[in-house]
This record gives sequence, structure tokens and C-alpha cells, in this order.
Amino acid sequence: MARLILSDGTTFEGQAFGAPVDRDGEVVFNTGMVGYPESLSDPSYHGQILVFTYPLIGNYGIPSEELNAWGFSKNFESENVWPAGVIVNQVSDHVSHFMAEQSLSEWLRKHKVPAITGIDTRMLTKKLREHGVMLGRIAQGDSASDKGQGTSDNAGGKIDIADPNRRNLVSEVSCRGVHVYEPASDKRLATGDQCPTIIAFDCGMKRNILRSFLKRGVRVVRVPWDFDLDRYDGDYDGVFVSNGPGDPKMCTATITQMKKAMDRGIVTFGICLGNQLMALAIGGDTYKLKYGHRGANQPCLDHGDSRLATHDQKKNSSILNSQFSIPNSHRCIITSQNHGFAVDGKSLPKGWSVWFSNANDGSVEGIRHESGKFFAVQFHPESTPGPEDANYLFDEFISVMCNKGK
Repeated sequence: MARLILSDGTTFEGQAFGAPVDRDGEVVFNTGMVGYPESLSDPSYHGQILVFTYPLIGNYGIPSEELNAWGFSKNFESENVWPAGVIVNQVSDHVSHFMAEQSLSEWLRKHKVPAITGIDTRMLTKKLREHGVMLGRIAQGDSASDKGQGTSDNAGGKIDIADPNRRNLVSEVSCRGVHVYEPASDKRLATGDQCPTIIAFDCGMKRNILRSFLKRGVRVVRVPWDFDLDRYDGDYDGVFVSNGPGDPKMCTATITQMKKAMDRGIVTFGICLGNQLMALAIGGDTYKLKYGHRGANQPCLDHGDSRLATHDQKKNSSILNSQFSIPNSHRCIITSQNHGFAVDGKSLPKGWSVWFSNANDGSVEGIRHESGKFFAVQFHPESTPGPEDANYLFDEFISVMCNKGK
């Protein structure tokens, strides 16, 4: 037996699988139907107990943990399993996929991550939607940490759980040194030995971001979250800032470097956390969402031309007045997302506009500057898991970068 105990004392009982350890975290839910290996290896889930709303998880197993020619994971979004714990309605003991090399339970045990099956995830998700994300604890058996708590429909005494968002989670998942990745010779965009080079701040970077750049012929210099651009003595054409976990306001060093890059006119692109950090770097603000956006099915509205907007489009583009008032929207794309914080659109300074917005709740899903040199999106154009509707944004970044934003 194992229990998920929420901070208000509400307890959900089920059967343990994965590692036999207790673990605390922020309880969040993911609405994707597939993609559990990619989600569980996403560093953005660091410090969180991940609830899968789809009722059956694990049926196609876990693929090989081998590394690719560049030395990072071939099949996953990192080389680790990052959530503090996993909650599912039903875990599959039978694995059926030609790439499967181990079961979900075996993989979680190997990476020392606890998990519970047999939980009413529908009831749990409804509670999280009504209350908002909550802190929780996975407790094994009759461990002292779970005694005296409530039942699944009866809140008992509150328990003390440290909020992981009070830590700088990005510093715990970022790379420790500088890594340079050269694209394959047949993928180079330019002639000779030259190819576009980006400085990529690793705030918890999903590996498909690296794959997306490398297959497009971009040379990637991956640096830690607190790397100083002045320390790099080579040439580079653009700056990229990745996804990552936790409160963006903890990443003061990255914010400083993004501001430095934009002040120098260097083409800058951000994804997920990078969107929030860009807003903070220009003097904007961020806030915590009630329960966040996590899944492979989030609809986003593009406000204007997907490429550099015309003057009239920039002028007419405005922040949403209400959830259902969507001015100047041209098309909707379905996106993969994983974030608990968002940009306050009303805080954007002059010259900046909302680029994308969430069709469900109107929250900001992308921002850009009128110069066309600086832009970011809250969703994941690299997908994994999820649709590939937005992967054209990598091509747009490269196009602007190679033309120096002109």
C-alpha cells in the first residue's frame, strides 16, 4: 500500500510501484494520452508529483536509455527521471512495443522515483482544478509520515511540506559546464566550415530542442543557466533560452544575460521558461497559474502573421480583454505544454506585444518585440510529447538570426 497525502490532509490510497521511498512535491496533472517517457524525463517536472489523467499508463513500456552521437539521450528528454513521484489510475504490467526494453515500474525503480497506481485520478484532478495545485507527499505503507491523515473524501489535519518553488530548481537541473554540439556535415546551412552558432542557456533543456537545432544545421553552444556571455570568446549569431522548472524570478542570472543580449541587439529566442524570463528581462512581470498547463493538447491562437508582423498587425494586436474576446487572431495551433507560471500581458513595455494566447483561458503564450529580433513562446515547438504544429518556429528563429534580424 502507498498513499498520496495532500497538504490539507486529504489522502488517496493505492498500490505502490516504482521505488519504495517517501517523497514530497507539488502535485500537478498532465492531460496527455501518450508520451509518459518524454514527460517523465522532462527537467521542467523537477520537484513535482506528476498525475497522469489518462487512465492507463505504461502499456508501451520504456525504450533504450542509450546516448546518441553527441552524448545525450537518444530517446528521452534528458538522462534522468525528474518528477518527485508519479500517480496513475492503472499501471500496465504488460508491455507491448518493439522498442520497449523495460517496464515503467522498472525504470522508476532504477531512477529511485516512487509511484502509486489505483488512485482515482479523476477525483484528484477535479480537486486540483477547484483548489489549484497543492503540495503533497507520497508515503509508503504505514510510515510515520502518513499517520493521522484524512481519507480520499475527508480532509484531516494539515501537514507541513516544503514548497519546491522556493528553491532555485533551475540551478539543480542545468548543465554544469559548456558543451559544444556540431551539426552533421550534411546538415550545415552555410557553405564551407561556417554554420549559424547559438548560445543556448540550459535551464532544464529538453533534448529535442538540441535535436531540432542540430538537424537544421545550427551549431549549439550549451551553457549553464548562470553563464556570463562576456566569458564566451567566440562568435555567435543568436541567443536561445530553454524551458525549465520552478519560479522564473529565481533565475536572476539568466534574466541579466537575456537583457544583455537584447541590449546588444542579438537575436534572442525563448521557449517555455525562456518566455517568462524574456518578459522579466524587459521589465514585465509573471504570475503563478492556478493549476498550470501540462499536456499535448493545448490550443494557442496566433495574433497576426506567424512571421514578422506588419506595422498594422503590430499596432492592432492587443492583450485579450476577456477569455472569449480574441482580437486579430489568424489561426489556432495545438501545442505541447508544461508550465505553472505565465507572463502578465498587461506588464509588457512599449514596443512589445502578445504573440500567442491560450484559447482556453486567455493566458499569454508568446511575446515579441516590434523589431522582430526578440521573441519567445510559452509552449514547446519541439513537441515530444505532442503535436508538431509549431516546429516551424525554429526555422523562423534561424531565418531571423541568419539575416541579423533585418
